[in-house]
Amino acid sequence: MADEIKYEYKTVRPVRGTDGWVISKMEKDGWELVQQAPGTLRSTVNFRRPKKPLPWLLIGAAAAVLVILAVVIGAASALSGGDEKKDESDKSTAAVSEKPSATPVPTAVESAATEVITPQSNPEFAALLKSDDCDDANVAFATRYAGKTVAFNGSIVNMVPHGDYDTRYDFLLGPGDKGPNTTVGPAFKYEDVNILDLKLTGKQIPATVGVGDKFRFVAEVGEFKPAQCLFFLDPVSTETR
Repeated sequence: MADEIKYEYKTVRPVRGTDGWVISKMEKDGWELVQQAPGTLRSTVNFRRPKKPLPWLLIGAAAAVLVILAVVIGAASALSGGDEKKDESDKSTAAVSEKPSATPVPTAVESAATEVITPQSNPEFAALLKSDDCDDANVAFATRYAGKTVAFNGSIVNMVPHGDYDTRYDFLLGPGDKGPNTTVGPAFKYEDVNILDLKLTGKQIPATVGVGDKFRFVAEVGEFKPAQCLFFLDPVSTETR
């Protein structure tokens, strides 16, 4: 049937207690709740939404442009073939005449190795903290800055024991000061950590922590899992505020 609606589907596994938050954010993006099944630590929530029609005219035009570019590049390559040997000879002569610098210049990667990314120093991170927890920006940031260190003011959204442990926890963190009422930004997660792993600092270090507590989190960027809409971090330090 030409008018039959075609759907795309997504399954999300939020930490228990955050189901309503995740459902609300998904519905704002046009997803329809299909099924919700509670679990011991995480719930399974299924969504669907109508697929967007493919812009066939734009795809056809893009394909035509690519064909034309391929022909132009092929012709240019053939014309420049005669000068290739001369260019290589000139490059070899220049390479012999160059002398290595006595003082090595650090690369951009090396210079950024110890940089702590903050919303003030990195516009991309500032935008991420205001985006949706399932937004594609999470994937892009996690891929680009994997292993880097970020710092932001946030609060504990949820805290549950990890598996059968009594002193190890899974923490759900959010930017800002609203704790369990956080609705903006990624769902950052510390998984399988104890209180000592948080490396608490500050003027008044608490003996324990709980939902709603506000800190300045410094953490290493881990992976983002789209199926769960969870952005994993590894704690570096946790400063009271």
